Amino acid sequence: MRSLYFLPLLLLLNSCGIKKSVEYRPDISGIQALDTSRIKHSSTHFSLGKNQLIKNKYGVWELYLEGNALERGIANGSLSRELIHHQETAFMNKLQSMVPSEDYRGFLKKMILWFNRKMYLHVPEEYQQEIYAVSKFGLEKYDSFAPAYLRMLYFHGAHDIGHALQDLMLVGCTSFAAWGEKTEDGELLIGRNFDFYAGDDFNEQKIVAFIKPETGNKFMMYTWGGFIGAVSGMNEKGISVTINAGKSRIPLIAKTPISLVAREILQYASSIDEAIEIARSREVFVSESIMVGSGDEKKAVLIEVAPSNFGVYEVNNSNKLICSNHFQSKAYSDDRRNLKTIEESHTKYRYDRMEQLIAKNDKLNEIEAVEILRNMKGLDDEELGFGNELAINQLLAHHGIVFRPKDRKVWVSANPYQMGEFIAYDLNDVFDQFESGILDGSVSNSKNTIPASKFIETKQFRDYEAYRKLEFDIKQRLEGEMQIKNLDAAKLVQLNPEFWEAHFLAGMIYYKNEDYKKAIIQFKQASIKEVTTLKDKELIEKMLRKSYRKLN
Repeated sequence: MRSLYFLPLLLLLNSCGIKKSVEYRPDISGIQALDTSRIKHSSTHFSLGKNQLIKNKYGVWELYLEGNALERGIANGSLSRELIHHQETAFMNKLQSMVPSEDYRGFLKKMILWFNRKMYLHVPEEYQQEIYAVSKFGLEKYDSFAPAYLRMLYFHGAHDIGHALQDLMLVGCTSFAAWGEKTEDGELLIGRNFDFYAGDDFNEQKIVAFIKPETGNKFMMYTWGGFIGAVSGMNEKGISVTINAGKSRIPLIAKTPISLVAREILQYASSIDEAIEIARSREVFVSESIMVGSGDEKKAVLIEVAPSNFGVYEVNNSNKLICSNHFQSKAYSDDRRNLKTIEESHTKYRYDRMEQLIAKNDKLNEIEAVEILRNMKGLDDEELGFGNELAINQLLAHHGIVFRPKDRKVWVSANPYQMGEFIAYDLNDVFDQFESGILDGSVSNSKNTIPASKFIETKQFRDYEAYRKLEFDIKQRLEGEMQIKNLDAAKLVQLNPEFWEAHFLAGMIYYKNEDYKKAIIQFKQASIKEVTTLKDKELIEKMLRKSYRKLN
C-alpha cells in the first residue's frame, strides 16, 4: 500500500528535469593528465607537487592548494582523502540515524535529486570543476545514494537546508566586529562562533585551508574534508567573510549554496562594494547574513540575502557591528518571518548579550575577543546551564575564529568546540612559507597562539560531556517509547542543574513512568530557568497542565 501511495510522487520526481541535472558534468578537459600520487612524508604530512597537508600539534590539519580548479580539486582530494572519507561517513551516518528506514531513505534520495535539479545552473563552472575533481576521491560505497560528484555538490547545500529545516541544530551562530575606539589598536577586529553541528564525528576533523588560485585572491578558510565552500575566511586583501543563518521558509528548489557565495567573495572581492556586487549577482535559496569585513576600509557590513530580498546593513556613528540570526537592514524591517524570529527565538537574546560583553571591554584585542566567544552565561551574567542556545558559547560549535584583517592575521580554534587553543596564522607569512617548497612542520605562529580554556579541565566540563551523551540517549528512548528509569532523570539534573532542558527531560521521564508529582516538580523547575524559546516555554506549560490533570 505504501508503494502505491508514493508511486505518483515518485513518477513526478523522476521527471521535472532531473535526468539532465543528474547527467550534467562540468568541463573536465585535461583531468586525466593530472598527477594524483601524493607523497607520504609521515603519518601527518603529505604533499603533491607544491600542495601540502600537515597536521599541527593541536590536531588541526593545514592544507595548501594552488593552481586552476581541476588542479586544486585533484590535489585536495588526493591529499585529504582520509579526511573526506571521515566526513562523508559522519554525514551519511547522521542521515541514517535520522532516517533509519531503508524505504524512506530511497524516497529521500529521489526527493534530494528533485530538490537539487537546478543547482548546477547556479554554481559557477569553476567551482563545479573543483568539486568534481575532489569527488574522484569519494567513497564508492555511497554511490548508490548519489554519484560522487552529485553527492559532493549536494553536501555544499547541507548548511542551507539544515538552517531552513532546523533538523541538524544548525542555528545559533553569533558574530561581532569592532573598530576605532572599541579596539586596542583602533583597527578592525572580528570574532565569530560557527555553531554547525552534524554529530560529534563530523566535528572531529578540522582543516585550515590556504588557497592560491590561478585567478583571484589568495585566501584562507576554516573547513572540513571535501568542502570547498567558505563559512569563515579571509583573503590577502584583508577581506573577511563569515555567514550567519536567518529564518527561511522551507525552500522548494536549490540554487546557489551560501558557502559558495562566501567562497566567491573571498576569491574575487578586494573591497566591501565588490563583495556586495558578488552577493547581489547570485540567486540563493535560503536567508543568510554575510558579515564582510575590510581591514583597509576599517569597517564591516552585513549583506542580508534571501530568495526574494536583498539588503545591506551598515552601522552609522558606531564602532561595532553585531550579528546573530535575524536581519537588521531596512529591506527586512517589515519582514513577517524576521519579526517573528526576533520575538520567538533566541537570536535577540544573544544579540543583547553580545552588546553587554562588548560594552564590558573598553579596548578589545584578540585575547578578549576569544573570551567573548567562549562566554557561557546569559544577560547580566545569569546562569544558563551548559548547552543553552541563549549563550554565545553553546558548547557545540564547529569552530570559533578571530580576524585582524588589517594585519592579515587570524586565530582558529582547536577542539573541543571553541574551547581549545586558538591557533595563530599570519597570511603573508603562511603563503611565503608554502611557496618556498616542502615544509617540515606547521605554518602556525606558535608564540601568538591563545591558550585553551581552563574550563575544559574542570569537573563541570566532564559532567557536561556526560550530560550530552545521556541527553541524546534519553531523547532517543523517549521518541522510541522505550523504558527509562527514574534514576536517569535524577542523573540529568545532577549533571547540568542550571539548564532548563535537563529539568524538562527529567519531568518527561517521570511523566512517562506515571510519577506525576515528581514530573510537576521538574516542569516547574524548568519553567523558572532561562528557557530558550517561546515554543519551549509553551511546551513546558503544556506538560504541566497534562501532569496536573493526570494527578487529579
